[in-house]
Amino acid sequence: MYTIAPPSSKKIFTLALFLLSMNILLNAQNEKAKPEDTEFYTPVPKIVTPGKTDAEAPSDALVLFDGKNLDQWHAEGDSTRAAGWKVQNGIVTVDKKSGGIITRQTFSDYQLHIEYRIPKNITGSGQARGNSGIYLAAIDNDGGDVGYELQVLDNYNNTTYVNGQAGSIYKQSVPLANPCRKPGEWQAYEVVWTAPRFKDDGTLDSPARVTVFLNGVLVQNNFALKGVTQYIGQPYYKMHGPAPIKLQAHGDKSEPISYRNIWIRRL
Repeated sequence: MYTIAPPSSKKIFTLALFLLSMNILLNAQNEKAKPEDTEFYTPVPKIVTPGKTDAEAPSDALVLFDGKNLDQWHAEGDSTRAAGWKVQNGIVTVDKKSGGIITRQTFSDYQLHIEYRIPKNITGSGQARGNSGIYLAAIDNDGGDVGYELQVLDNYNNTTYVNGQAGSIYKQSVPLANPCRKPGEWQAYEVVWTAPRFKDDGTLDSPARVTVFLNGVLVQNNFALKGVTQYIGQPYYKMHGPAPIKLQAHGDKSEPISYRNIWIRRL
């Protein structure tokens, strides 16, 4: 058996003297310091004009849905087919028969604003009550639900598994709070997404991370995703680059939900 001898008194004294000397030196430097020594003037942050309301897009944002059309989207599974959801009165309503919709552009890191409304007359329970999802990066555009899903669901008075309720990263991260509003009221997500990075050999270099506010309340705090979100099975990572965003048309039987005011800022 090996034992580690405690440091000698001489070594302790030498270390204490060194730390004292460094502290004296630092204090001396601070006494000579000027305020401008720690002031930076470059790089100058770009000017971004904020919207007049929290929902209005800032000047550097790409508007993905302005209430008029779905030109920025295409149908899931066929990039040549127009998005089939109904646009009326400034909102777009999910058409479950036509499938999900996917952005024509791809993104890496971004800030996303999106609002949704659960129908006031919603029926069903659990996962079959106003179910949809925001795929923060959809990496399979051929009709499969492969990507990283932020759950959309009515959880004002509706119980389900907690890592599958509104505000969750589906089947991975329970929301920090439940700030859901009543069905019939508009609700807003603010999302900051950091895409995963991969090495040249396809292995993971750094995981995806996400911070999410729901109705102004923090529900995900820089959560590191374990991989794509899975209904069955464990999450995993596979190499991909910039990816589109997808809005899911879930197959439950409840009344379809609506979206509005969707904009994004590349980071």
